[in-house]
Amino acid sequence: MKRRNFIHMSALGAGSSLLAAGSAFGASKSDPIETKLEQLASRVADVVPISMEERKARVAKAQDLMAKNGFAAIVLDSGTTMNYFTAMTWGQSERPMVAVIPAKGEVSFVCPKFEQGRLEEMLASGTKLGDKIYPWEEDESPYEQVKKAILDSGVTSGKIGMEERVRFFIADGVRKVSSSFEVVSADPITIPCRIIKSPAEIALMQRATDITIEAMKLGFAALKEGEAPSLFSSAVAQAHQKMGARHAFALANSGPASAFPHGSSQPQILKKGDVVLVDCGALVQGYNSDISRTIVFGAEPTQRQLDIWNLEKEAQAAGYKAAQLGAPLEAVDAAARKVLTDAGFGPDYKLPGLPHRTGHGIGMDGHEWGNAVRGNKQLLEPGMCFSIEPNISIVGEFGVRHEDCVYMTAEGPVWFSQPSPSISQPFA
Repeated sequence: MKRRNFIHMSALGAGSSLLAAGSAFGASKSDPIETKLEQLASRVADVVPISMEERKARVAKAQDLMAKNGFAAIVLDSGTTMNYFTAMTWGQSERPMVAVIPAKGEVSFVCPKFEQGRLEEMLASGTKLGDKIYPWEEDESPYEQVKKAILDSGVTSGKIGMEERVRFFIADGVRKVSSSFEVVSADPITIPCRIIKSPAEIALMQRATDITIEAMKLGFAALKEGEAPSLFSSAVAQAHQKMGARHAFALANSGPASAFPHGSSQPQILKKGDVVLVDCGALVQGYNSDISRTIVFGAEPTQRQLDIWNLEKEAQAAGYKAAQLGAPLEAVDAAARKVLTDAGFGPDYKLPGLPHRTGHGIGMDGHEWGNAVRGNKQLLEPGMCFSIEPNISIVGEFGVRHEDCVYMTAEGPVWFSQPSPSISQPFA
């Protein structure tokens, strides 16, 4: 292993003097968390939801891709992609309710007959796309109705694409009754649609990010010596709700537990000088934020903590610099990882070092297509959104992660949230 040499980086992003971390991170008796929560107000009153015109444009793009790729239709199970195209939200059960988007014609739905009235109510609201329903009785095959919906669009052969989260029994059922069609993955249709975000989608993700930053500030103020770091998580969840976002998650791990990227199941009690690694997300109108921060609680950081924190900052900056239009997504991972391996970590996914990809796509799902990982040759283009989060895990000591998401523009990448300026200043 290469010799580790971090001392030369100790001034990166930190300045010549550091504020005592305890002065910034921890509950104040004069201004309790309850008071801070009461002072929060909704930040979503002016949010503009995705319009019906935009959803129609999404369907048109999908149909154009279907025509070019020989697809007769795509089938969407209840879930994120159904919502993306139609605005329909429907719980999953053993009874299939699916949307069918044909290569030509209107979106239709296949649902249990006894649920038809409820579905009609939802479609009649004018906020959902599609109004044609193919119901099936309890002793009938829903898959025959899927086939009928496709045949009614005027095609008798071709590919039927299954969106990636269509459950196997549904895909297999359609396959068994559709001998003149080829049942395949719908990835060539759905991924090009969802991986490119519109300005309206980016605006919703930006609002979710802004709300999460404010919630995290309150979460850091809730930390208390001698208590579990989960106080952070509780405060963030309440703050998200007060500001009108839907809380997704808020993880907080301290000391050696911070070396595990997604935390530890072991009990944790916070003490001064602990590294605290947090990871939070929320949704606004169905669009996600995802932010990680790392601090030292209640004390000046040690030289070791400061050096690793700044090395992580350098790796994140290298990933951002590599995120240029026309470059493959794997270049982001390679650039960030090189900073760490040059400093003696790894190589590859070995510990101590970076045990996972440098970033993931984000949008309506917290993790979706667009991963910054070795082997991903997908070229960066405007509208792509993904995280940059090289993680340094040193098992038995601590871990450091800076995670911020970017969106690609015609000029290059733009941060949704500005990276941490220093170890004592987690937010710009």
